[in-house]
Amino acid sequence: MANPGGDTVGNGILHNCKKQSNTSHDEKHMNNGVVKEIQQNGSLPIYAKTVAESFEEPPLHVLVTTYMGYGIATLFGHFRDFLRMSGLEKCNAAVEREEQKHFVPLYQDFENFYTRNLYMRIRDNWSRSICSAPGPLFDVMERVSDDYNWTFRFTGQIIKDVINIGSYNFLGLANKYDDSMRTVKDVLETYGVGIASTRQEMGTLDKHEELEHLLAKFLNVEAAMVFGMGFATNSTNIPVLVGKGCLILSDELNHTSIVLGARLSGATIRTYKHNNMKCLEKLLREGIIYGQPQTGRAWKKILILVEGVYSMEGSIVNLPEIVALKKKYKAYLYMDEAHSIGSVGPTGRGVREYFGLDPEDVDVYMGTFTKSFGASGGYIAGKKEIVDYLRVNSHSAAYAVSMSPPIAEQIIRSLKLLMGLDGTSQGLQRIQQLAKNTKYFRHKLKKMGFIIYGNDDSPVVPMLLYHPCKVAAFARHMLEKKIGVVVVGFPATTLAEARARFCLSATHTQQMLDTVLEAINELGDLLALKYSRQRNS
Repeated sequence: MANPGGDTVGNGILHNCKKQSNTSHDEKHMNNGVVKEIQQNGSLPIYAKTVAESFEEPPLHVLVTTYMGYGIATLFGHFRDFLRMSGLEKCNAAVEREEQKHFVPLYQDFENFYTRNLYMRIRDNWSRSICSAPGPLFDVMERVSDDYNWTFRFTGQIIKDVINIGSYNFLGLANKYDDSMRTVKDVLETYGVGIASTRQEMGTLDKHEELEHLLAKFLNVEAAMVFGMGFATNSTNIPVLVGKGCLILSDELNHTSIVLGARLSGATIRTYKHNNMKCLEKLLREGIIYGQPQTGRAWKKILILVEGVYSMEGSIVNLPEIVALKKKYKAYLYMDEAHSIGSVGPTGRGVREYFGLDPEDVDVYMGTFTKSFGASGGYIAGKKEIVDYLRVNSHSAAYAVSMSPPIAEQIIRSLKLLMGLDGTSQGLQRIQQLAKNTKYFRHKLKKMGFIIYGNDDSPVVPMLLYHPCKVAAFARHMLEKKIGVVVVGFPATTLAEARARFCLSATHTQQMLDTVLEAINELGDLLALKYSRQRNS
């Protein structure tokens, strides 16, 4: 074990850390409405990038009125529950069957309360049905509710050419059929749609092996294995890598699939504050010094779980400092690149390329094909020994059906596009256009006076709305302007941080982005959403 008070190792080079700040990086922040600017890793010039992210705090009155809004809604909710119990108002929520009235309740009171009285008021903003490919423009099926969002009925009308600013279609590869997809059609005709077997039985095709070989080459690692479902790639493989007697250190904002996988593993889980290196190092030190609870024995292994781009915050993992810490304390690093692979880095190879690190700095690479690749499924990549171990022990390999052949071909086609193996530079052009769109869109929103979270290079752009009533109003007004957005609130975020989450695409034109920005600017004035005190000139 390296001396906790001595030098740290970053990318194979020693860096003296005699003087450290409270967060192990330079951090400037002021309270109540002033931007908290984080310039991480500024003393390590060997890396290609520094982490510069903005998490501006709202004015105090915004938080107060947000909590008041939830409080008032809760009071009215209790009043309406009283009316339902009295028979004065019809109850449309799930209730216990009369035959089971003596059973332990299947439905939890608080969850039911939130669904009945808060979620139902704004439920019309989620689960909308589209009837086209999720390209830069899509078609939405119009629906209305006759019972205050408890049920919906379709009117038969189609809202045509809605600007899609919410799908994870980063490179625009999720689109309707064209000549470039001819190989996908050929595979469909040859192999069919399903395989009806697992990878360990009769479900491994030559297409899977071709895809895994190409993916390993793209990531510059020894081997890779693909799975049919992205969520299950995390939740079924993390328990194979760690178990009882192991320690997991997980970022507090990690995706639910990572959280579920960690819980299923049986390992001890400790979370650290988002991208906070001081907190992570403290847990690493304590884990090594004190060992396992009660026995004091050393942990069998320590695994750090992170994401490349965090989908709710739009932030990028501080990979250089995490790599330095994992080398210093001899821990393992598992990185989920669901949102960063294909969308971040000069050639789309993710956060590792973005920072200019060595491929071996990360022990386990995980990613999905549902975003940049316009397909489905996920992968695990890294050392051949790790991948071979998963081929034998992975729950997905043993029990889950294999990836559909046309899906595998779509991913192969996308990889060849990104690697230039199709004989064109279209893949690189898409990556560059996505980066251009991202910077333009973020800069304009900040200039207008909105609070925007995350990294300037992240194509996931959260815009803070705070008030639950404004969440609903924003989404409804945007759809009226033929713009489809994703709004997110509690419990997906903290109670007071409801937001709109925009996702940029390489296929968004300048005119589309300007149309969206104009609508956002108009609604920002109408709904008083411009909370930022740091407007750019």
